[in-house]
Amino acid sequence: MGQKVNPISFRTGIMLGWKSRWYASKQEFADLLLEDQKIRNFIKNHPKKPQYKNAGIERIEIERTRDEVKVIVHVARPGLIIGKKGQEIEILQEEVQNLVGRVINLKVEEVGRPELKAQLVAEDIAQQLAKRSGFRRTMKRSMEQTMDAGAKGIKIQLAGRLGGAEMARREKQISGSIPLSTLRANIGYGFTEAKTPQGHIGVQVWINNGMFEGDSDGADAEEGQTSKKPKRAYKR
Repeated sequence: MGQKVNPISFRTGIMLGWKSRWYASKQEFADLLLEDQKIRNFIKNHPKKPQYKNAGIERIEIERTRDEVKVIVHVARPGLIIGKKGQEIEILQEEVQNLVGRVINLKVEEVGRPELKAQLVAEDIAQQLAKRSGFRRTMKRSMEQTMDAGAKGIKIQLAGRLGGAEMARREKQISGSIPLSTLRANIGYGFTEAKTPQGHIGVQVWINNGMFEGDSDGADAEEGQTSKKPKRAYKR
C-alpha cells in the first residue's frame, strides 16, 4: 500500500461503515453529497459559536430517509453543543433545517477515550502549535498520552514552516506499530491544519487501536492454508 492512501477510505466498506448512509438516484446523488458536506462544514465551523471547535467533534454521520435527515454528531465534550437543558442543540437543529430546507433529526453521542481518536489528537496538536508551543515537545506529549491510553502504536507527521524556519520541511515520529496494509488493523487517521503566523502547518495522525473485534488472530490459519505440493505444470 502506498503512503498516500488514506487508511479510512482504504477500509471503508470492508471493515468500516460509511459516514453517509443513504441511497439516491444518479440525478440526485451529487446534490445530496454536497448537502452532506455543507452540513458537516456548518457544524464544525459554526460562524457564531466558536466553542464548537473546543467540543472535540470527531465525526458526523448522516442517514437519510424519505421523511427526514438524521445527523449523528460524535463529540468528546457534548455539553458544549447540547447546552443547558438542551437549548443549544434545538437552536442548532433549526439552523441546519434552514440551511438545507429539510426536516433534521440531530443527535449527539459522547466519544469515549478521546486520546485514541486520531482526528481529535490532530486537532489538539494544531491548537498547541497555534499557541506557539514547540512542535517536538507537542508531538512527544501527544504520543505519550495516546500510548498510555492503550494504543498499539501512533505516528505523527507535521509539514510546513516548523519552528518559523524559512524553508518548509516534514518531521515525523513513530511509537509502536502502524500496520497500514493490514485491513483487519483498526487504524484511525486524522488530518487538520494549524494556522500559525508563519503559515499553515499540516498535521497528520495515525493511531493503531489493535485488530477489529470479532476477527481471529490467525488461530484458524491452518484450515485456510494452501497445500505445500506444487501445482502440476502442463506443457503446451
